[in-house]
Amino acid sequence: MNLAPAQLPEHLKRGLKSLYTLHGDEPLLVQEFADALRAQARQQGYTERTVHTVAGAHFDWSEVLASGGSLSLFADKQIVEIRIPSGKPGKDGSVALQQIAERAQGDESTLTLVMLPRLDSMTAKGAWFGALDSFGVTVKFDPIDRRSLPQWISQRLQMQGQRVAAGEEGQRTLQFFSDRVEGNLLAAHQEIQKLALLYPAQSGAGDGTLSFDQVENAVLNVARYDVFKLSEAVLGGQSVRVARMLDGLQSEGESEVLVHWALAEDIRSLKRVKDAIQAGRPMPMALRENRVWGVKEKLFERVLPQLGDTTLANLLTAAHKVDGIVKGLKQPDWPASGWQALHRLAGMVCEQCRPLPAQSPRRSA
Repeated sequence: MNLAPAQLPEHLKRGLKSLYTLHGDEPLLVQEFADALRAQARQQGYTERTVHTVAGAHFDWSEVLASGGSLSLFADKQIVEIRIPSGKPGKDGSVALQQIAERAQGDESTLTLVMLPRLDSMTAKGAWFGALDSFGVTVKFDPIDRRSLPQWISQRLQMQGQRVAAGEEGQRTLQFFSDRVEGNLLAAHQEIQKLALLYPAQSGAGDGTLSFDQVENAVLNVARYDVFKLSEAVLGGQSVRVARMLDGLQSEGESEVLVHWALAEDIRSLKRVKDAIQAGRPMPMALRENRVWGVKEKLFERVLPQLGDTTLANLLTAAHKVDGIVKGLKQPDWPASGWQALHRLAGMVCEQCRPLPAQSPRRSA
Protein backbone atom coordinates (compact mmCIF):
# COMPACT_ATOMS: atom_id res chain seq x y z
CA MET A 1 0.00 0.00 0.00
CA ASN A 2 1.43 3.34 -1.10
CA LEU A 3 0.90 6.44 1.01
CA ALA A 4 1.80 10.02 0.10
CA PRO A 5 3.49 12.00 2.91
CA ALA A 6 0.68 14.57 2.88
CA GLN A 7 -1.85 11.82 3.61
CA LEU A 8 -0.31 11.00 7.02
CA PRO A 9 -2.71 12.99 9.26
CA GLU A 10 -5.75 11.37 7.68
CA HIS A 11 -4.06 7.95 7.75
CA LEU A 12 -3.30 8.20 11.47
CA LYS A 13 -6.97 8.92 12.22
CA ARG A 14 -7.74 5.46 10.90
CA GLY A 15 -5.13 3.82 13.13
CA LEU A 16 -1.56 2.56 12.79
CA LYS A 17 -0.54 -0.35 10.60
CA SER A 18 2.06 -2.84 11.80
CA LEU A 19 4.64 -2.24 9.03
CA TYR A 20 5.90 0.97 7.39
CA THR A 21 8.66 1.41 4.80
CA LEU A 22 10.01 4.94 4.25
CA HIS A 23 12.31 5.59 1.30
CA GLY A 24 13.75 8.76 -0.20
CA ASP A 25 16.67 11.21 -0.15
CA GLU A 26 15.07 13.98 1.92
CA PRO A 27 16.24 13.21 5.49
CA LEU A 28 14.15 16.03 6.96
CA LEU A 29 10.87 14.76 5.51
CA VAL A 30 11.65 11.15 6.38
CA GLN A 31 12.56 12.11 9.96
CA GLU A 32 9.42 14.20 10.46
CA PHE A 33 7.22 11.40 9.14
CA ALA A 34 8.95 8.82 11.36
CA ASP A 35 8.63 11.13 14.38
CA ALA A 36 4.89 11.44 13.78
CA LEU A 37 4.54 7.65 13.59
CA ARG A 38 6.53 7.18 16.81
CA ALA A 39 4.48 9.81 18.65
CA GLN A 40 1.25 8.13 17.63
CA ALA A 41 2.66 4.74 18.57
CA ARG A 42 3.64 5.94 22.05
CA GLN A 43 0.10 7.15 22.62
CA GLN A 44 -1.09 3.65 21.77
CA GLY A 45 1.22 1.92 24.24
CA TYR A 46 4.30 1.14 22.14
CA THR A 47 6.71 1.95 24.96
CA GLU A 48 9.76 -0.07 23.90
CA ARG A 49 11.97 0.72 20.90
CA THR A 50 14.92 -1.04 19.29
CA VAL A 51 16.98 0.23 16.35
CA HIS A 52 19.02 -1.92 13.95
CA THR A 53 21.36 -0.29 11.40
CA VAL A 54 22.31 -2.65 8.59
CA ALA A 55 25.98 -2.21 7.70
CA GLY A 56 28.49 -4.49 6.04
CA ALA A 57 28.14 -7.65 3.99
CA HIS A 58 28.07 -9.90 7.08
CA PHE A 59 25.34 -8.18 9.07
CA ASP A 60 23.59 -10.59 11.45
CA TRP A 61 19.89 -10.56 10.56
CA SER A 62 19.03 -13.15 13.19
CA GLU A 63 19.03 -10.43 15.86
CA VAL A 64 16.55 -8.39 13.84
CA LEU A 65 14.28 -11.40 13.37
CA ALA A 66 14.47 -12.23 17.06
CA SER A 67 13.67 -8.70 18.21
CA GLY A 68 10.31 -8.79 16.49
CA GLY A 69 9.19 -11.70 18.60
CA SER A 70 10.59 -10.75 21.98
CA LEU A 71 9.26 -8.22 24.47
CA SER A 72 10.72 -7.16 27.78
CA LEU A 73 8.92 -7.75 31.05
CA PHE A 74 7.99 -4.07 31.19
CA ALA A 75 6.32 -3.63 27.79
CA ASP A 76 3.58 -5.31 25.82
CA LYS A 77 4.12 -3.33 22.62
CA GLN A 78 7.33 -2.31 20.84
CA ILE A 79 8.73 -0.40 17.85
CA VAL A 80 11.42 -2.14 15.79
CA GLU A 81 13.33 0.12 13.41
CA ILE A 82 15.46 -1.28 10.60
CA ARG A 83 17.70 1.28 8.91
CA ILE A 84 19.44 0.31 5.66
CA PRO A 85 21.56 3.33 4.60
CA SER A 86 22.87 1.62 1.47
CA GLY A 87 19.43 0.51 0.31
CA LYS A 88 20.90 -2.96 -0.35
CA PRO A 89 19.97 -5.57 2.27
CA GLY A 90 21.89 -8.37 0.55
CA LYS A 91 20.76 -11.95 0.01
CA ASP A 92 20.26 -12.79 3.71
CA GLY A 93 18.56 -9.45 4.30
CA SER A 94 16.20 -10.01 1.39
CA VAL A 95 15.04 -13.29 2.90
CA ALA A 96 14.77 -11.76 6.38
CA LEU A 97 12.76 -8.76 5.19
CA GLN A 98 10.29 -11.00 3.41
CA GLN A 99 9.84 -12.97 6.64
CA ILE A 100 9.42 -9.76 8.63
CA ALA A 101 6.84 -8.46 6.15
CA GLU A 102 4.79 -11.66 6.25
CA ARG A 103 5.01 -11.85 10.04
CA ALA A 104 3.75 -8.27 10.39
CA GLN A 105 0.30 -9.32 9.23
CA GLY A 106 -1.98 -9.26 12.25
CA ASP A 107 0.84 -8.56 14.72
CA GLU A 108 -0.50 -5.79 16.95
CA SER A 109 2.35 -6.02 19.46
CA THR A 110 5.14 -4.85 17.10
CA LEU A 111 5.34 -1.78 14.88
CA THR A 112 8.12 -2.32 12.31
CA LEU A 113 9.65 0.71 10.62
CA VAL A 114 12.03 0.14 7.67
CA MET A 115 14.00 3.23 6.56
CA LEU A 116 15.76 3.35 3.19
CA PRO A 117 17.40 5.93 0.91
CA ARG A 118 16.08 6.66 -2.58
CA LEU A 119 15.76 3.38 -4.48
CA ASP A 120 16.52 2.83 -8.15
CA SER A 121 13.94 1.09 -10.31
CA MET A 122 15.75 -2.25 -10.21
CA THR A 123 15.92 -2.32 -6.41
CA ALA A 124 12.27 -1.32 -6.10
CA LYS A 125 11.37 -4.39 -8.16
CA GLY A 126 13.15 -6.76 -5.74
CA ALA A 127 11.18 -9.46 -3.96
CA TRP A 128 12.00 -8.04 -0.52
CA PHE A 129 10.67 -4.57 -1.38
CA GLY A 130 7.63 -6.11 -3.02
CA ALA A 131 6.89 -7.97 0.20
CA LEU A 132 7.24 -4.81 2.30
CA ASP A 133 4.89 -3.00 -0.08
CA SER A 134 2.35 -5.85 -0.17
CA PHE A 135 2.12 -6.48 3.56
CA GLY A 136 2.61 -2.94 4.85
CA VAL A 137 2.57 0.76 3.99
CA THR A 138 5.28 2.29 1.79
CA VAL A 139 5.94 6.02 1.66
CA LYS A 140 8.16 7.63 -0.99
CA PHE A 141 9.73 11.02 -0.28
CA ASP A 142 10.49 12.93 -3.46
CA PRO A 143 12.82 15.94 -3.34
CA ILE A 144 11.24 19.39 -3.18
CA ASP A 145 12.18 20.83 -6.58
CA ARG A 146 13.08 24.45 -7.17
CA ARG A 147 9.66 25.41 -8.53
CA SER A 148 7.88 24.05 -5.45
CA LEU A 149 10.37 25.39 -2.91
CA PRO A 150 8.83 28.89 -2.44
CA GLN A 151 5.43 27.36 -1.66
CA TRP A 152 7.03 24.86 0.73
CA ILE A 153 8.83 27.67 2.57
CA SER A 154 5.61 29.70 2.75
CA GLN A 155 3.72 26.76 4.25
CA ARG A 156 6.45 26.17 6.83
CA LEU A 157 6.40 29.83 7.83
CA GLN A 158 2.62 29.67 8.27
CA MET A 159 3.00 26.67 10.58
CA GLN A 160 4.96 28.89 12.99
CA GLY A 161 2.64 31.89 12.63
CA GLN A 162 4.70 33.81 10.08
CA ARG A 163 4.28 34.88 6.47
CA VAL A 164 5.89 37.09 3.87
CA ALA A 165 4.37 40.35 2.70
CA ALA A 166 1.58 40.21 0.15
CA GLY A 167 2.09 40.77 -3.54
CA GLU A 168 5.32 41.24 -5.44
CA GLU A 169 7.47 41.90 -2.36
CA GLY A 170 6.42 38.60 -0.82
CA GLN A 171 7.15 36.66 -4.00
CA ARG A 172 10.55 38.34 -4.23
CA THR A 173 11.24 37.36 -0.60
CA LEU A 174 10.32 33.71 -1.22
CA GLN A 175 12.43 33.56 -4.38
CA PHE A 176 15.40 35.03 -2.52
CA PHE A 177 14.92 32.54 0.33
CA SER A 178 14.71 29.66 -2.16
CA ASP A 179 17.91 30.74 -3.92
CA ARG A 180 19.75 30.69 -0.61
CA VAL A 181 18.64 27.20 0.47
CA GLU A 182 18.07 25.33 -2.80
CA GLY A 183 19.07 21.68 -2.62
CA ASN A 184 19.49 21.72 1.16
CA LEU A 185 16.07 21.15 2.72
CA LEU A 186 17.41 20.49 6.19
CA ALA A 187 19.19 23.83 6.17
CA ALA A 188 16.02 25.48 4.86
CA HIS A 189 14.14 24.07 7.84
CA GLN A 190 16.79 25.41 10.21
CA GLU A 191 16.67 28.87 8.63
CA ILE A 192 12.87 28.93 8.95
CA GLN A 193 13.15 28.00 12.63
CA LYS A 194 15.74 30.75 13.08
CA LEU A 195 13.27 33.31 11.70
CA ALA A 196 10.78 32.24 14.38
CA LEU A 197 13.38 33.00 17.06
CA LEU A 198 14.53 36.31 15.56
CA TYR A 199 11.11 37.69 14.66
CA PRO A 200 8.45 36.00 16.85
CA ALA A 201 4.92 36.37 15.58
CA GLN A 202 3.82 38.04 18.83
CA SER A 203 6.41 40.83 18.64
CA GLY A 204 6.27 44.10 16.73
CA ALA A 205 3.11 44.42 14.70
CA GLY A 206 2.04 41.04 15.99
CA ASP A 207 0.86 39.62 12.66
CA GLY A 208 4.03 37.63 11.89
CA THR A 209 4.70 39.34 8.54
CA LEU A 210 8.36 39.16 7.47
CA SER A 211 9.90 41.86 5.31
CA PHE A 212 12.44 41.19 2.58
CA ASP A 213 15.14 42.93 4.64
CA GLN A 214 14.47 40.71 7.65
CA VAL A 215 14.80 37.55 5.57
CA GLU A 216 17.86 38.84 3.71
CA ASN A 217 19.64 39.67 6.98
CA ALA A 218 18.80 36.35 8.61
CA VAL A 219 19.03 33.63 5.97
CA LEU A 220 22.47 32.25 5.26
CA ASN A 221 23.63 31.10 1.85
CA VAL A 222 23.41 27.33 2.38
CA ALA A 223 22.33 26.23 -1.10
CA ARG A 224 23.75 23.03 -2.49
CA TYR A 225 23.78 22.28 -6.19
CA ASP A 226 24.40 19.20 -8.24
CA VAL A 227 25.42 18.75 -11.84
CA PHE A 228 22.15 17.14 -12.88
CA LYS A 229 20.05 20.04 -11.57
CA LEU A 230 22.41 22.37 -13.43
CA SER A 231 21.63 20.48 -16.62
CA GLU A 232 17.88 20.98 -16.14
CA ALA A 233 18.35 24.70 -15.47
CA VAL A 234 20.46 25.10 -18.64
CA LEU A 235 17.87 23.34 -20.80
CA GLY A 236 15.24 25.53 -19.17
CA GLY A 237 17.09 28.65 -20.32
CA GLN A 238 17.41 29.93 -16.75
CA SER A 239 20.60 31.92 -17.27
CA VAL A 240 20.66 33.76 -13.93
CA ARG A 241 20.08 30.56 -11.97
CA VAL A 242 22.67 28.72 -14.07
CA ALA A 243 25.32 31.33 -13.31
CA ARG A 244 24.56 31.05 -9.59
CA MET A 245 24.70 27.26 -9.72
CA LEU A 246 28.05 27.26 -11.52
CA ASP A 247 29.48 29.59 -8.88
CA GLY A 248 28.12 27.27 -6.19
CA LEU A 249 29.60 24.15 -7.82
CA GLN A 250 32.96 25.87 -8.12
CA SER A 251 32.95 26.93 -4.45
CA GLU A 252 32.02 23.37 -3.43
CA GLY A 253 35.04 22.00 -5.28
CA GLU A 254 33.15 20.19 -8.03
CA SER A 255 35.25 18.91 -10.94
CA GLU A 256 35.31 21.14 -14.04
CA VAL A 257 35.55 18.01 -16.17
CA LEU A 258 32.33 16.58 -14.70
CA VAL A 259 30.44 19.84 -15.21
CA HIS A 260 31.66 20.01 -18.80
CA TRP A 261 30.66 16.41 -19.40
CA ALA A 262 27.10 17.13 -18.25
CA LEU A 263 26.80 20.19 -20.52
CA ALA A 264 28.42 18.47 -23.51
CA GLU A 265 26.33 15.31 -23.11
CA ASP A 266 23.13 17.35 -23.25
CA ILE A 267 24.30 19.06 -26.44
CA ARG A 268 25.22 15.70 -27.99
CA SER A 269 21.85 14.25 -26.94
CA LEU A 270 20.00 17.18 -28.50
CA LYS A 271 21.91 16.61 -31.75
CA ARG A 272 21.26 12.84 -31.77
CA VAL A 273 17.54 13.25 -31.12
CA LYS A 274 17.27 16.02 -33.74
CA ASP A 275 18.99 13.80 -36.31
CA ALA A 276 16.70 10.88 -35.46
CA ILE A 277 13.59 13.05 -35.90
CA GLN A 278 14.84 14.34 -39.26
CA ALA A 279 15.41 10.72 -40.28
CA GLY A 280 11.72 10.03 -39.70
CA ARG A 281 11.64 8.84 -36.09
CA PRO A 282 8.72 10.12 -33.99
CA MET A 283 9.97 12.33 -31.17
CA PRO A 284 8.83 9.99 -28.33
CA MET A 285 10.70 7.09 -29.95
CA ALA A 286 13.81 9.21 -30.60
CA LEU A 287 13.85 10.34 -26.96
CA ARG A 288 13.49 6.79 -25.62
CA GLU A 289 16.22 5.45 -27.91
CA ASN A 290 18.58 8.13 -26.60
CA ARG A 291 17.65 7.47 -22.98
CA VAL A 292 16.02 10.85 -22.42
CA TRP A 293 13.15 10.73 -19.93
CA GLY A 294 11.62 12.40 -16.91
CA VAL A 295 12.12 16.14 -16.56
CA LYS A 296 14.59 16.23 -19.44
CA GLU A 297 12.08 14.60 -21.77
CA LYS A 298 9.69 17.54 -21.35
CA LEU A 299 12.55 20.03 -21.75
CA PHE A 300 13.75 18.34 -24.95
CA GLU A 301 10.22 18.35 -26.37
CA ARG A 302 10.01 22.11 -25.87
CA VAL A 303 13.55 23.00 -26.94
CA LEU A 304 14.16 20.83 -30.03
CA PRO A 305 11.74 22.58 -32.40
CA GLN A 306 13.55 25.89 -31.87
CA LEU A 307 17.07 24.51 -32.46
CA GLY A 308 18.39 24.47 -36.01
CA ASP A 309 21.20 22.33 -37.41
CA THR A 310 23.62 25.28 -37.54
CA THR A 311 22.92 26.17 -33.92
CA LEU A 312 23.56 22.61 -32.74
CA ALA A 313 26.74 22.39 -34.81
CA ASN A 314 28.02 25.62 -33.24
CA LEU A 315 27.22 24.37 -29.74
CA LEU A 316 29.06 21.10 -30.42
CA THR A 317 32.10 23.05 -31.62
CA ALA A 318 32.00 25.22 -28.49
CA ALA A 319 31.71 22.15 -26.26
CA HIS A 320 34.76 20.63 -27.98
CA LYS A 321 36.79 23.79 -27.33
CA VAL A 322 35.77 23.92 -23.65
CA ASP A 323 36.74 20.26 -23.32
CA GLY A 324 40.30 21.30 -24.14
CA ILE A 325 40.21 24.33 -21.83
CA VAL A 326 39.16 22.34 -18.74
CA LYS A 327 42.04 19.95 -19.53
CA GLY A 328 44.60 22.77 -19.63
CA LEU A 329 44.66 23.74 -23.32
CA LYS A 330 44.14 27.25 -24.63
CA GLN A 331 41.62 28.21 -27.28
CA PRO A 332 41.60 31.45 -29.32
CA ASP A 333 38.88 33.91 -28.27
CA TRP A 334 37.96 31.81 -25.23
CA PRO A 335 38.73 32.41 -21.52
CA ALA A 336 41.76 30.55 -20.19
CA SER A 337 39.92 29.71 -16.97
CA GLY A 338 37.94 26.48 -17.11
CA TRP A 339 35.10 27.86 -14.98
CA GLN A 340 34.83 31.03 -17.06
CA ALA A 341 34.68 28.89 -20.18
CA LEU A 342 31.95 26.75 -18.61
CA HIS A 343 29.98 29.91 -17.79
CA ARG A 344 30.24 30.97 -21.42
CA LEU A 345 29.25 27.56 -22.80
CA ALA A 346 26.31 27.25 -20.41
CA GLY A 347 25.22 30.77 -21.34
CA MET A 348 25.27 29.88 -25.04
CA VAL A 349 23.04 26.87 -24.44
CA CYS A 350 20.71 28.88 -22.17
CA GLU A 351 20.34 31.53 -24.86
CA GLN A 352 19.16 28.95 -27.38
CA CYS A 353 16.92 27.10 -24.90
CA ARG A 354 15.19 30.13 -23.46
CA PRO A 355 11.40 29.80 -23.84
CA LEU A 356 10.11 31.77 -26.81
CA PRO A 357 7.66 34.58 -26.02
CA ALA A 358 4.06 33.59 -26.52
CA GLN A 359 2.62 35.03 -29.70
CA SER A 360 -0.62 36.95 -29.37
CA PRO A 361 -3.50 35.35 -31.29
CA ARG A 362 -4.30 36.85 -34.64
CA ARG A 363 -7.52 38.73 -34.93
CA SER A 364 -9.90 37.51 -37.56
CA ALA A 365 -10.69 40.01 -40.24
